[in-house]
Amino acid sequence: MFSKTLTIADFDPVLWDAMRKETRRQEDHVELIASENYASPMVMAAQGSVLTNKYAEGYPGKRYYGGCEYVDIAEQLAMDRALELFGAEHANVQAHSGSQANQAVYLSVLQPGDKIMGMSLAHGGHLTHGAKVNVSGKLFQVAAYGVRAEDGRIDYDAMAEQAERERPKMIVAGASAYSRVIDFARIGEIARSIGAYLLVDMAHIAGLVATGLHPSPVPHADFVTTTTHKTLRGPRGGLILCREQYGKKVNSLIFPGLQGGPLMHVIAAKAVAFREALRPEFKSYQQQVIHNAQTLSKVLAGRGYGAVSGGTDNHLFLLNLGEKVTGKEAEEALGQANITVNKNAVPFDIRPRRLPAASGLVRRPLPREVLARPKCIAWATALRMSWMRAAMLRSLSGSVQIWRPSAISSRCTAEYSCIVRSVPTPIPAWWIPASRMTVEVYGGGANVLSAGNASPPLNGQSWRCPWSSRPMDDANPSAKTNSSGV
Repeated sequence: MFSKTLTIADFDPVLWDAMRKETRRQEDHVELIASENYASPMVMAAQGSVLTNKYAEGYPGKRYYGGCEYVDIAEQLAMDRALELFGAEHANVQAHSGSQANQAVYLSVLQPGDKIMGMSLAHGGHLTHGAKVNVSGKLFQVAAYGVRAEDGRIDYDAMAEQAERERPKMIVAGASAYSRVIDFARIGEIARSIGAYLLVDMAHIAGLVATGLHPSPVPHADFVTTTTHKTLRGPRGGLILCREQYGKKVNSLIFPGLQGGPLMHVIAAKAVAFREALRPEFKSYQQQVIHNAQTLSKVLAGRGYGAVSGGTDNHLFLLNLGEKVTGKEAEEALGQANITVNKNAVPFDIRPRRLPAASGLVRRPLPREVLARPKCIAWATALRMSWMRAAMLRSLSGSVQIWRPSAISSRCTAEYSCIVRSVPTPIPAWWIPASRMTVEVYGGGANVLSAGNASPPLNGQSWRCPWSSRPMDDANPSAKTNSSGV
């Protein structure tokens, strides 16, 4: 029926070329978008397995189709490992996304027109926490809470007062752009004081929670949702954790309420990711992620780019560029320099609404026509570079002027580099993607001091990543100079 020797490259060369180029882009770019972590080869192998052929409406042991005895094993493994990882009472691993996980929780205990209280999208919340453009903001009344203007942190006293005044039926905690530890215990007290349900969306910090590096919301919340592809480093998908008393309602809302057959290949990949997260080295990885974020935040602050709330406790931070440059311009310029970031709104942003939310980093000083426009930046620390002790971007040096985005590429590419201080723990061979690293030396000192067992490069010499299986591209001289790709 199918040819087992025919490849995508032979059958669909246009698609294969796009896939090949995306692979090259991911290897050559410094990826700093928190929701674009790198799944391991084992996770991707499970997701690309024969399980994609199996349709399995229902739950393990209670399917509407025959032949589910083996996919039942996969789903049960994912459920059991999720419970072990987070210490919850019930787990649903069928949600296709974090958004659908949140929607299922809402509909399991709320009615249209009920009131929810979630973090404002403009202050770091998520679309599904009650934003007007999202179905959550259309089905329910919404009271939004935010952060203090003076320090960019959640004001729990103000939240308690607002909850008492608004009397929501559910409080939603969690964020998509908040860099500080969230006091779930305090929010749980607030919810109980008014008889409200508490839903915690921990999509961004799930990996930190799993390893004990961020307080767990599970003991304090009625429901906890997360994606599986951010700090958990798994496939793109959702997960719902809840108290046992809500398990049947949640399950029935996922199927048959919102979804049909589960994606068994994705569920198998979740099971693999959860097992990876249970291993000791996963905690070392998460510790390094936090260290990287804090190091980069301090370096940028020293160069005039202050983070909202003054720093970070987790894997990301948000920079307010004020009137330096629009985030759209910075994002595009950094993309040309092989640095990938995402623009994001900042709390109390003064920019006109007609201007796009901004993010990115560019060299300063900047021309007056750029300084006249307000902006902001979202900088999510490079999860892919978590094995590095410090990641410094030379493109932020104040010694070089960048006058317009179109002029940034050549200068920025020539200036930025990544400094590898050391590798604190052994890196699994399956985790390091095949890539090259080319190093430029500044001021007589090598930018890469050590990486694993590799020797530091000599001045002016290129250095190849010791895990690389791909040869240097001799036909492209620019690939061997003035850049660092990991």
